[in-house]
Order: sequence, then structure tokens, then C-alpha cells
Amino acid sequence: MSEDVKSRPRRRGRAEAKATPFERKTNYSTLKNPFPPMNVFSEDQIEAMHNTALRTLEELGMRVLLPEAIALYKAGGARVEGDMVYIGREMVEATLATAPKSITGRAGARARDVTLELGSLVFQPGAGAPNATDLVRGRRPGSAQDFTEYTKIAHHYDVFQMMSPSVEPQDVPTHLRHYFTMQTQMELTDKFPFVFARGTPQTMDGFQMLQTFRGVDDESFLANPYCYTIINTNSPRTLDIPMAQGLIDFARHGQLSIVTPFTLMGAMAPITVAGAITLSHAEALAGITLTQLVRPGAPVCYGTFTSNVDMKSGAPAFGTPSHFQASLAAGQLARFTGLPWRSAAGSASNTNDVQAANENQMGLWGCLMAGATVIIHSAGWLEGGLSVSYEKVVTDAEVLNMIAELCAGAEAGPADIGFETAISEVQPSGHFFATTQTMERYNSAFYEPHVHDYANFGTWTERGAQDANTRATKVWQDILAADKRPDVDETRLGALKEFIAKRTQEGGAPPES
Repeated sequence: MSEDVKSRPRRRGRAEAKATPFERKTNYSTLKNPFPPMNVFSEDQIEAMHNTALRTLEELGMRVLLPEAIALYKAGGARVEGDMVYIGREMVEATLATAPKSITGRAGARARDVTLELGSLVFQPGAGAPNATDLVRGRRPGSAQDFTEYTKIAHHYDVFQMMSPSVEPQDVPTHLRHYFTMQTQMELTDKFPFVFARGTPQTMDGFQMLQTFRGVDDESFLANPYCYTIINTNSPRTLDIPMAQGLIDFARHGQLSIVTPFTLMGAMAPITVAGAITLSHAEALAGITLTQLVRPGAPVCYGTFTSNVDMKSGAPAFGTPSHFQASLAAGQLARFTGLPWRSAAGSASNTNDVQAANENQMGLWGCLMAGATVIIHSAGWLEGGLSVSYEKVVTDAEVLNMIAELCAGAEAGPADIGFETAISEVQPSGHFFATTQTMERYNSAFYEPHVHDYANFGTWTERGAQDANTRATKVWQDILAADKRPDVDETRLGALKEFIAKRTQEGGAPPES
């Protein structure tokens, strides 16, 4: 050994590192978007789009099919001609003044509460699909079993902060389906739940079940949103009966509505991004206005879901450049209003392949760069929403977890820079595997994937050469086998079941159309 090496200061190595292990703290349940919002249009152009939306409501109006909603608009100052409602800009301005800019959704556990405001970031898995699919059982109509299993999987991942109506359990009769979906959510998760708005009787049942199980009195329920629903307008410029009734019922009882026009460029909306988003903006403002006419200060979120169609087939397309641009434009208009808002990712691919991954991530990054508060369909969505894939929920959750890691930021204190514990311990041409800093942090320094495989080709081959889609099957199977769920108050659960049994015997509540 040379004299130079002998005379070097002795550094602590692997055997001598006795410092307290570094504890990695990343909270996926409360996220803030770390990315500065990106604009696609100038401020003047956004103002012109906003003014055109107001002109659309004033001069062209909204077709409203629910008489109660028409009466509320008229009482608020709108001009009414039959089922056409013409909303003045002063009504919209009053709406934007009373609609809350920050909303706290009360979950089953206080640690699961969600804050919805510009800058916060909340993910939901894919929702509303008629079909479920996985590599074991194939594609099939959504069932009670599928809804139950998706609920368990969504509860497992902290990065999903709000529950979604994953698939329609088509083997449960429609007049009883809302009992099943609510009981499933109450028993299997303590996250912020979804309640269908399919007519007042079903909505009131949902509210009663939630209050019974969570032990919430009427005063508290009215003062805080304990659930949410999605309200879709029927583009162009139509608000149908169940959606209008949903806006009224949820606003009247202090619960959260997310008003979401579904506008496809070239089909239900103009073929341009600017035109489609202007129409979407007008429809969203019309719905939001109704909630504030019912109850000023009622919790409501601005929403949009705008993409283009494939002009060769007419089929919806997602994760396209136009979808990305539409999200950016919607974000600019949402910031113009100051309201928390919802956007969406998703995929038109028929299977969980590279197309599905590309489309979902392109749509996802559009939402992130736009500053979306809530991103629905962030995982699992295939076929433009006709199915939700078990494997895709898992592979997309991997990406969402990594985004959540970015939300935590990077630390740069003295211990993180590591002059004493890393840089000064290694000689030129050396390595950092055994430094004090590495030994303190090697178990927790980096994000640990649950489905990605970082092994080399040889090791990967020895393990069976499985691709990510195949590995994802075992992941969701393990989640279901573990069956981790929150503790349940058996007395309240019993009361919930009694309510459901009584209402079932009375005939349930058919959805209204």
C-alpha cells in the first residue's frame, strides 16, 4: 500500500456507520402541484373566450329540462322562454363572488380529508365504465364483484384521495344499485366518497346512508361537504332533468358538485380548441350559477373534459395534442374564475399497452401543467371510458406515485448536500456506496416501485421475463388477498344495513330520467 493511501484520513465505512437511519417522509394524501401553470392562450384571448361564453349564455341561452331549475333561474333574474334560459353576465359574476374558492371535503377519517383549491392536487381512478377487464378473467360487464374489488384497490393506494364510481355493477338492479355502491364505500374505505345524482330519491337515500354510517347530524352535514357527485351537461347547451336536479339537491344540502361539460371537438363542440373550451366554459358557468341560486356559498367545482374525436371514425380520442391544449386552456379559464377545478386523463386504447400508457400520461401531464385541482380517470381507463382495467389501475398508479414524489420536493440542507458525510469521504475515482450518507439512506432514499422492474436483462429473464402488464396482475391479486380495510363501527354498520333493508322492502328508488 502506498504512503499516500496510508496517510489518508480514515472514514467510516459500512461496518462503522451507526447514524440513525434516514426516514423518508412522503405524504401522498395531501398533495400540492409543484409545477408552474402553463398557458396555451394569451390573457387577452382567455378574456375574449370568457366574454364569448357570457355572450353565449345571454344571447343563445341554455336549454334546461327541469321546471324547478327553470324557476330558480327565472327568480334569479334570467330571461326564460319555454325551456330556454338566458343568463345575464351579472348573474354569473354574482355566482363567482359567492362560490367558495377553497373546499374541505370531509372523509371518514380526518387524515383523509381533501382540500380543493387552486394549487392542490387530488387524483381519482377511472370512473363510470360499463365494463371491467383484467388478464385473468377478460373483458366483461361491470359487476358487484368488480365494483367491490376496484374499491379495495383504490383504497389501497394513498395517491387516490377521492373515491370514484369505477364501474356500473350491472348485476345489481338499478333501483337498488345506489344502496350497494354506498354500503361498499362505507365498509371498505374511509376516503371521500362519491354519491350518484340520479334523481332526488336516490340522492336523499345516499345522504341518509352517509349520515347514518358516519354519525353526522343534519347541521354538520349542511355545513360541510361529506360527499361529491359529478354533473355532466349534455353538450351543446343542454342541462337535463337528473343533472339539474342533482345540482339543486347537492347545493341545497351543502354537498359538493363538480360541474363537468363533456365536449368533444368536432362532435358536440366546435372543432377548434378555442371554440370547444369556450362552449365548455359557458356550460360550466350555467351549472355553477344554478348551485349558487339554490344556496349562495354552496360547494362547487368548475370542471371540464374536452378532447377531440377521430374524424375518420367519430370515436373519442384521448391523450392527444388537442386534449393537452384543451386542458391548458381550461386551466387558464379556471384561474380566471378563481374556483377549484377538475380535469381528466384517460385512454382510447383497447388494451393496457404502450398506446394506453402514452395517452394516459399525455393527458395526465396536460392536467398537471394546467394546474388541475382534481384529476379524474387518472388510472385504469380504457376504450374511451368503456372499460376500466385492473392492470392499468396498477401501472398508472405507479406513475401517480412518482408524481406524488415530485410533489414532496427535494431537500437541500447540509445533511442532504453531505459535504462531511459523503463528498469528503470519497477520494477521486472512488465510489459512494459505503459513505455515511449512503449507509444512512440506502433503504429509503429513492422511490420503491411496486410494478416496475429495474433488474438487468439476465435477472429479469430468470424471473420469467414478465412484462409490466403481467406483473401488475400479481400486484392487484395481492392487494385483494390482503383485504386491508378501515375499522368499522358495527353499530353504525348495523343501522346502515337496517336502513337499506327497509328501503329495499319499500321498493327502493328507481333512477329518474
